[in-house]
Amino acid sequence: MIEEKCLILPDCNDNNMESNVRNIAVLGSTGSIGRQTLDIIAEYPHLFKAHLLVANTSTDLLIDQARRFVPRQVIIGQDNLYPIVRDALSDLPIEVMSGHAAIADAVTAPEVDTVVTAMVGYSGLESTIAAIRAGKDIALANKETLVVAGELITQLLAQSTSHLYPVDSEHGAFYQCLVGERMSDVSKLILTASGGPFRTTPKVELSAKRACDALKHPNWSMGAKITIDSATMMNKGFEMLEAKWLFGVSHDRIEIVVHPQSIVHSMVEFCDGSVKAQLGLPDMHLPIRYALGLPGSRLSTPNFKMSLSDYSSLTFEKPDFDKFPLLDTAYRAAELGGTVPCVMNAANEIAVAAYLRDAIGFNDIYRIVESTLSHLGNVQHPTYADYVQCNNEARAYAMSLITHP
Repeated sequence: MIEEKCLILPDCNDNNMESNVRNIAVLGSTGSIGRQTLDIIAEYPHLFKAHLLVANTSTDLLIDQARRFVPRQVIIGQDNLYPIVRDALSDLPIEVMSGHAAIADAVTAPEVDTVVTAMVGYSGLESTIAAIRAGKDIALANKETLVVAGELITQLLAQSTSHLYPVDSEHGAFYQCLVGERMSDVSKLILTASGGPFRTTPKVELSAKRACDALKHPNWSMGAKITIDSATMMNKGFEMLEAKWLFGVSHDRIEIVVHPQSIVHSMVEFCDGSVKAQLGLPDMHLPIRYALGLPGSRLSTPNFKMSLSDYSSLTFEKPDFDKFPLLDTAYRAAELGGTVPCVMNAANEIAVAAYLRDAIGFNDIYRIVESTLSHLGNVQHPTYADYVQCNNEARAYAMSLITHP
């Protein structure tokens, strides 16, 4: 039943978290996951310290965060914004840097204990690889890292002392359901999906839906890109690929079910027919708190307690592959492997960015992804250089489909 060795199979004999403060690098600190990670750090000052904060362009929020948490280092991804951040923090003992090379270098510093990878999309790959090579523990919120380069990440983790803990609520749920279990007893993983804002929208109406409609997610508060991915259900395709690499389960043993209430975050079915589920409120503070508490320790909180009496009905339904064809695209990419998932991700990032600025329609996202996949070839067992080249070529071609449809 199991395709490969699980990367993160929990060890129920892990010791509780050590009492000393752990230095946290938050990559993407101004995004949704990054901001909530800083909430957790502030909630447990005796356990965590923000050592490094990284943002791409959001200077005002990054400056506010730096003045509040006073990290050792701050990095702004865009070099042209460096003077703004440097001057605003000149009165504090904070080293300010810029550029993506600086990010990859900073995560390897001996003082860093855990790296929270919350950067959006492909941009998180280089720094995650650097952190793994340096043996850092990683709280992985950037699912595209495994979507794009799961094979390479698997190889690097096998050669490293790094531990990888999932921050996605669904993969954190799988992790919790597998504590004390043997992967050889797993029959399948059941990945739950809210269905997004267009779950009940007729297919014929989707072409008229603009970004302002798609950004109205019924349950979760997320960044714009991931919210659009939820609307197309590409996000579930990404999570299926992520689960494949994290838990070593082939794609055809990962089932997606639509669960509109978003209370059951995922389930595991075992060979004896029993099913374990992890439940919780739809709030990302919960999986972030769990990931930062690993290995082996849950962080107590008075917040986000759930009463099942408030949820008299929990429903499940099959996803509509016809209305949301990117789900099928993702399963096909998982089967083909190689650089196909990298191409899919790159084309999707370009298409979603165009949709967010109303340059294309909702159905054009699928058209651009499929056209790009048809245009580019597949490199089996790619190197990092192959991923970089593939990503660049896919982005360029997808962009050409937008500028010259």
